Amino acid sequence: MTDTDARPAPPEPRHLLATEGMPAAEIGRILDCAETYVAQNRSRERSPPLLSGRTLVNLFYENSTRTRTSFELAGKRLGADVINMEVAASSVKKGETLIDTAMTLNAMHLDVLVVRHPESGAANLLARKVNCAVINAGDGNHEHPTQALLDSLTIRRRRGRLAGLVVAICGDILHSRVARSNIHLLNAMGARVRVVAPPTLLPADIGRLGVEVHHRMETGLADVDIVMMLRLQTERMSGQFVPSVREYFHFFGLTREKLKAAKPDALIMHPGPMNRGVEIDSEVADDIKRSVILDQVELGVAVRMACLDLLTRASLP
Repeated sequence: MTDTDARPAPPEPRHLLATEGMPAAEIGRILDCAETYVAQNRSRERSPPLLSGRTLVNLFYENSTRTRTSFELAGKRLGADVINMEVAASSVKKGETLIDTAMTLNAMHLDVLVVRHPESGAANLLARKVNCAVINAGDGNHEHPTQALLDSLTIRRRRGRLAGLVVAICGDILHSRVARSNIHLLNAMGARVRVVAPPTLLPADIGRLGVEVHHRMETGLADVDIVMMLRLQTERMSGQFVPSVREYFHFFGLTREKLKAAKPDALIMHPGPMNRGVEIDSEVADDIKRSVILDQVELGVAVRMACLDLLTRASLP
């Protein structure tokens, strides 16, 4: 081969696998980019087809409504060809391994792979095996980075900042990848994070995550700016973590009475799906003045558009 035949090696693909270790400047860049898509999504003027000719594959091994739909909308609004792989109807059900699935998809030359998997580390494994950008849409109990990003965008749009705010994350911390991603991201952005849960629903390493730990809602919610509720993830539980759903709601479900401990204008958040009467009372969830749960759903599309935009332009550091 002559020098003139040589071709430059393709750039290494960029990935979004976790918020742990993500610099504040990078987080801010994603949130700023997402801001530009919020207004576009609310208007009839759609964004230019930045991903025209690009292929996005949603590979979800777990059920999802909000995350998969918002990634699909985000890809289509940017002009990408979007494929939703039905795992239940794929070769996975015939015994194909995750690696074999990855190699098969890699041979099809896709540009972005969005993956949700019940095992922690699955997204990182895929990222080492494919030649495209990989976005972690939730892996086991590990992380769910785009959820934390959209949560932060929701807070920033309502409060104007993240630094200095007191955020209480309440409920099933042990099994929640949303909690882990939010803890890492909020700490990086200068917020003060509390976790509120019974000891049985806290991970053993909670002490190293840089949070305040509370076992009572009354103390955990005292003067907080943001109350972020989490779902009891019974599908990930093996054993008895709470005496009963009724008792759990009595002590840790968010009610109007418990919310009195927070600041009068404290925002109420929930990543969904909600179990009304288990972790949150309907009266609180539907409070139009303080609940931003539907804002989170809307802003998820803008955040995922920003992630697709920046990753395909390889402009993340």
